[in-house]
Amino acid sequence: MRDIQMVLERWGAWAANDSSGVDYSHIAAGFKGLLPPTTRARISCTDDDALIIEGCLARLQKKKPYEHSLLVAHYLYGISKRKIAKARKKDEKLIRIEIQMAEGFIDGCLSMLEVQLEMDAEVNGEYAA
Repeated sequence: MRDIQMVLERWGAWAANDSSGVDYSHIAAGFKGLLPPTTRARISCTDDDALIIEGCLARLQKKKPYEHSLLVAHYLYGISKRKIAKARKKDEKLIRIEIQMAEGFIDGCLSMLEVQLEMDAEVNGEYAA
């Protein structure tokens, strides 16, 4: 079973890297002023893995743009679920559920594609000998 949160964390680090070639607005819609002022070193995924994940995120954005924006805010920009809830004037529990549903969509999309990500061994706690 794939740890989708760790997969998305690594995708977020990849997308945040200026050399990724993917252009995300530096101010997430509705989250101006919430971005952390400093950046920290984050473990990234490979370009191949990231492009597969990008495809799944594009499907999510087409079907449910709101949930896509939650994943981008949380995993790309590192905005906490609490701050997202405050900015959206929603209960934090509801934001957590919505993010969980979006994570499930991405996980399901990856499962349907039947792809093996290069990071799977690392995010699942398995290491090649």
